[in-house]
Parts: sequence; structure tokens; C-alpha cells
Amino acid sequence: MLISMCSIHASKRVRTLQSHKEPPSEAETHAEDTADRDGHKEPVDDVDSWGESIEKLLSCKAGQAAFQDFLKSEYSEENILFWLACEEYKKVTNEPEMISMANQIYTEFVQTEAPRQVNIDSGTRTNITNSISEPTRSSFDTAQKMIFSLMTRDCYPRFLKSDIYQSILQKHGKR
Repeated sequence: MLISMCSIHASKRVRTLQSHKEPPSEAETHAEDTADRDGHKEPVDDVDSWGESIEKLLSCKAGQAAFQDFLKSEYSEENILFWLACEEYKKVTNEPEMISMANQIYTEFVQTEAPRQVNIDSGTRTNITNSISEPTRSSFDTAQKMIFSLMTRDCYPRFLKSDIYQSILQKHGKR
């Protein structure tokens, strides 16, 4: 049930991205509040598990929100937004929607000088550019893995030491 709740939250974030509205402010999305825009609450009982792996952190909407707040404070929010957009993209089954979403992801994150350009190598960027006219479900897999790796080895360890995580851990953790 927790994972499906996370999927719903991720869908809302992607829809926000797709409509090109600014994401909610840090105060609105901070994990300490743990209410989504519809007022549904998610327990943060598993906040201790966020320190075990980035996968556990990202499997929870409150974890995603806290990590996004942290990345926003480090001016690298595009990484989590790209990763979440790719996760949603993989779920699309109809071709017109896949083409539309692929182009949105490409325009927002991949193309040179994109508003939220992610840090991927030029070969990966070129491969995506060359295949964007006929996207497949795996079009962004290599880039998504690169960004996930970057978040895992660079951002995640800093998140664990951050005031954002430490305050949530203090408030909701069992340690």
C-alpha cells in the first residue's frame, strides 16, 4: 500500500512538472507535514529506514519530498524530478502519451540548455536526441541510471547528514 501511495504522489509531481507550474514551496512539501495536496496523511514511521538505502528513501512519498527539499537547497532538484518523471514514463502504455511524455522529459531535462538540464554524458544525450522521434519505454534508462548513481554516491550521503533529514529523524525517528 505504501508503494502505491508513493506512486500517486510521484504522479502528482510529474503532472505539476508537465503543466509547467512551479512546484509547491518547501514549506508545502516538507516531509514533516507529510500531507499530500488532497490532505491525505502518510505515516513517517519508516523514517529510520531512509538511512538504510536510497531505494528505501525513494519508495516513500515523504522520503521523496524530504530528499527533493534537500536537493532544492543544493540547487540540484532536477535530479529527483528527472528520476521521478522517468519512473512515471515507464508506466505509460499508450503510444501517443508515450511520445508526448518523452518529448516533455527531453525538453525539460535532456536537451542542451534545457531549463532543468541533468548532468549526463554527451554520448547518452546524443543517443536520446537521435531516438526521441520514436521513443521506447527504455529511452531514458541509461540517463536515469546515471542520475540515480549520481544521487546515490553524491547527494544521498549528504542528505543523511543534512539538517532536513536530521530534524525529521529527531521528530519521527525511533533511534
